[in-house]
Amino acid sequence: MKKLILASAVSAAFVGGFAQAEEAAKSDHAFSFNVGATSDYRFRGISQSRRDPAISAGIDYSNTPTGLYIGAWASSIKWVKDNGGDGNMEVDIYGGKRGEAGGIAYDVGFIHYNYPNNKLSALPPLVNANTTEVYTQVGYGVATLKYSYALTNFIGWGDNTDGSDYIDLNVNPEISDGYVLNLHVGKQRVKNYSNGLADYTDWKIGVTKDFGIAAVALAVVGTDADKTTSGYNFGGRGFTGNTKFIATVTKTF
Repeated sequence: MKKLILASAVSAAFVGGFAQAEEAAKSDHAFSFNVGATSDYRFRGISQSRRDPAISAGIDYSNTPTGLYIGAWASSIKWVKDNGGDGNMEVDIYGGKRGEAGGIAYDVGFIHYNYPNNKLSALPPLVNANTTEVYTQVGYGVATLKYSYALTNFIGWGDNTDGSDYIDLNVNPEISDGYVLNLHVGKQRVKNYSNGLADYTDWKIGVTKDFGIAAVALAVVGTDADKTTSGYNFGGRGFTGNTKFIATVTKTF
């Protein structure tokens, strides 16, 4: 009986897979949903969750013929309240266009980081944390290079920080049986802020494996912010860029 049940389940899985593939081929529209949990939510190497766990969820839509996409993603955070503001959530809205030309992949778009009811503008020199960036990315093989540019004040740092930018390089080769090595280095510059005192480099070394039921990522993440800021309290946030081992589990539907 167990063999019969198993055979039926495998057969149904294949039939379902073929049916989904055929349906996907007929459709130019693709939707996906994701949920996740991490031991420490890091944005460009800096903890957004006070080095504590965070949960997240997102939705994405893409149009295959045009390469256009749009999506939304939300995560729990703690840094806003830690700095005297309000709100415990980050909501990102993004969109753009992906494609490939001459073997070079490209991605251009925008992202809006929203921190509902953050109220940081009432705590000068901090300002409203909501930020909009545009970005461009090129990729070849397992490597991608991305440049992001802030059109607004940068995530609460202060007035006249529009023009802050971030450049990062990622290399993600498969090393064995679905295990993907994750290598990352990035450079954040905060424009017009204390003569570059807030500029820093972040890095990550990790591995990711999709087990079907969920994808698991393990990484060591760190920054040199403790050196570049010379003990400064990092824009009122408190220093949260120390090197740490981080585990993340994500499920995409």
